[in-house]
Amino acid sequence: MESAVAAPPHDPPRTVDRPVEPADRLPGTVGSAFEPVDVLPGASARVCLAHDYLLVMRGAERSFAAIAEAYRAAPIYTLLYDEQGTAGRFAGRAIETSPLQRLGVGQADFRRYLPLYTHLAARLRPPSCEVVLSSSSAFAHGLRVPEGAVHVCYCYTPFRYAWNERETALREAPVALRPLLALELRRIRNWDLAASARVDAYVAISQLGRERIRRCYGREAAVVHPPVETLRFAPRTPGERLLVVSELVRHKRVHVALEAARRARAAISVVGSGPEADALREAYPEVEFLGRAGDGELAELYAGARAVVVAAPEEFGIVAVEAQAAGRPVIAAGVGGALETVLPGETGLLATLDDADSFAAAMRAIDRLDLDPARAVQNAERFSVANFQRRIAAQVGLARERAQRDQRRSCGSS
Repeated sequence: MESAVAAPPHDPPRTVDRPVEPADRLPGTVGSAFEPVDVLPGASARVCLAHDYLLVMRGAERSFAAIAEAYRAAPIYTLLYDEQGTAGRFAGRAIETSPLQRLGVGQADFRRYLPLYTHLAARLRPPSCEVVLSSSSAFAHGLRVPEGAVHVCYCYTPFRYAWNERETALREAPVALRPLLALELRRIRNWDLAASARVDAYVAISQLGRERIRRCYGREAAVVHPPVETLRFAPRTPGERLLVVSELVRHKRVHVALEAARRARAAISVVGSGPEADALREAYPEVEFLGRAGDGELAELYAGARAVVVAAPEEFGIVAVEAQAAGRPVIAAGVGGALETVLPGETGLLATLDDADSFAAAMRAIDRLDLDPARAVQNAERFSVANFQRRIAAQVGLARERAQRDQRRSCGSS
């Protein structure tokens, strides 16, 4: 269940614009000058890329890596960068960072600098270019775009702690700091709303993301599902253990999956780490906690799992697609991205959000369905990197065409 959200300080502005058409209405190829390098021929646009921070390789960073690989000549603007933490995926690229980079801020402590990020994002100033393509779940969409450039934002979600996870953020903060944090989140939300009005076109990662963009920003968005590196995975003979792959933070609801496994008397392993790790180990000593896993190890763990459990409401949920690419069924909360990525009865089962008994029932039932691994792999291919790159290129091209039409119309009326 999503956290309760206080009413916005004022209604979001209803920007008068025409939404870019959803990706599923587009042809499979695009014939514009904004096709990505080495993905579609004829790329010639001057593009700059932006992402919130590049410190680890999770779902958003993998999506951005696919964007960066498509636009290989484009410089990258980000608040913080860790080449080792991102497994060298951006090595050799021209990367501009914020002044915090010089202080050695990394994944372990970047959250404590929250009050600075809105100011620092505004100091990221790409040079003259035709397109700025930002990848954002927090601050990157607030960078300053050069005059004349079209700003397209691939938005994973409006900043969750200022909007739909605000109450969660306050509960997790020390009691003495909650009033200050509440004020800071209100300030960030106001900044976020103002930044959204300067974006020319939003692209959402799912229907849930699209609805959040509409509700928070008053903007329409196309939907382009994130890329999944499906070629990294392959089916093999599965084992007996269920698998959770997640950051160990409260809003990921890993405790729901582990409680369900306990009630179903099912063996389960957890890949990931985070601030909830110690509490979960203490509460569920029977669970196998594996910590973080590299790409190769994770592919093996997926393929060897009895099923993969996703208990949180995800905007998209790359884990669910990676599991299917490895031929394994998914047991997921029946909300958000899972409704778009899991085929109930064919590639997995959907359970009731926050209901451990519902998840336990799905765990007991999953083997009786005799699901076909090939069907899971086939379903995952809908979200391949190549398909994603084509669709993002199409959205960038459409946004620029719209800007050019608007400019011609403006010149004709003057």
